[in-house]
Amino acid sequence: MIRRLLTVFTLFALLATSGCGFRLQSNYQFPEELAQIRLNSADDQGELHRLVKERLRLANIEVVEDDTAPRLWLGQDHLERSTLSLFPSGQVAEYELIYSVTSSITVGEQAPQSFNIEIRRDYLDDPRTALAKNRELELLLGEMRAQAADRIMRALSSTRIDSETAH
Repeated sequence: MIRRLLTVFTLFALLATSGCGFRLQSNYQFPEELAQIRLNSADDQGELHRLVKERLRLANIEVVEDDTAPRLWLGQDHLERSTLSLFPSGQVAEYELIYSVTSSITVGEQAPQSFNIEIRRDYLDDPRTALAKNRELELLLGEMRAQAADRIMRALSSTRIDSETAH
């Protein structure tokens, strides 16, 4: 009896998660028109460009130089920081880091679809550990870029393509 209930519960859980649109992270469904993409960016040698190109390759999307292929544009990425809190001495104790980038996808004659990505993180700044904080900031920035690349892929998978103007 317990085995039968466990089987029914497992079957119900599988049906519930498949019916709600649940997908594993990084398991995107891309429109077939995006099987090949021309990737351009404000900084072709930058870390974000490299990360997006790698994620496209992992998603079996071929990056080509063909002018007729859909075009993914990555704008210049920006890192801003604002003060969140101060030590009693007046020195900054905590910053908020804001990483932002704008991207767009253009398919055929359609108007470009733009995506604004913004990632926020808190950053503690202890002046007694300046060298360690520089390394921590580099690691944090790398994580923010990787998260931005993931969000660009998610936005790309939600691209609306009008079949009449896509060619």
